[in-house]
Amino acid sequence: MVEQWHQLFNGTQITRDFTKGEVIDAHQVTQLKHQIAIYRSRLSDISWFMRCLNEPIARQANAEDNCTGHFWEGRFKSQALLDEAAVLACMAYVELNPIRAKIASTPEQLDYTSLKLRVEAALTGKQPKRLLPFVGNERQHQPKGIVFGLKDYLELVDETGRIIRNDKRGAISANAEQILNRLNIPAENWLKIITEFGDIVSWSCGYATRAKPLL
Repeated sequence: MVEQWHQLFNGTQITRDFTKGEVIDAHQVTQLKHQIAIYRSRLSDISWFMRCLNEPIARQANAEDNCTGHFWEGRFKSQALLDEAAVLACMAYVELNPIRAKIASTPEQLDYTSLKLRVEAALTGKQPKRLLPFVGNERQHQPKGIVFGLKDYLELVDETGRIIRNDKRGAISANAEQILNRLNIPAENWLKIITEFGDIVSWSCGYATRAKPLL
């Protein structure tokens, strides 16, 4: 555990000596145990993890933007996703951040969203290699994946993005074509995705902005 900490931080002279197998003086043992308890607590603390993740990102972004101050607005939120509906809601929330921030007019236009990766793969009749696939309805011998259809998910995001919220800056225009018409993915590619989804299994990614979430 102490070695894990040292992969991220320098630790103290006592903890470094301890990992090297050196003898710790009797009067330092209590201090060592206290330090190890702190490390153990922090390594399992999501708040500490987010602090360690956010700080270097903020420093780099401020250096690139030649500014100072907070990069992330507000404290992170931790919410358990207990069922498929919660997972889909969270995914759509992230996909629509660029829309709510008025960075893009449709969710498939912007880089760094999982939806764009799924669309680019679907245009060639494939599943994105780095994302957990949509596997359709629940059934026997079901492969690992999200129990929902890709077509349904794209429509879900598109329809949700058209909802105008007074507390957000952007929304998908009511005059915009439906997403399936915009993408014009060939029918044979949809069929291929549906029948061959079991070949690719991975994890999903998201998108972040310089502020609080913007659904």
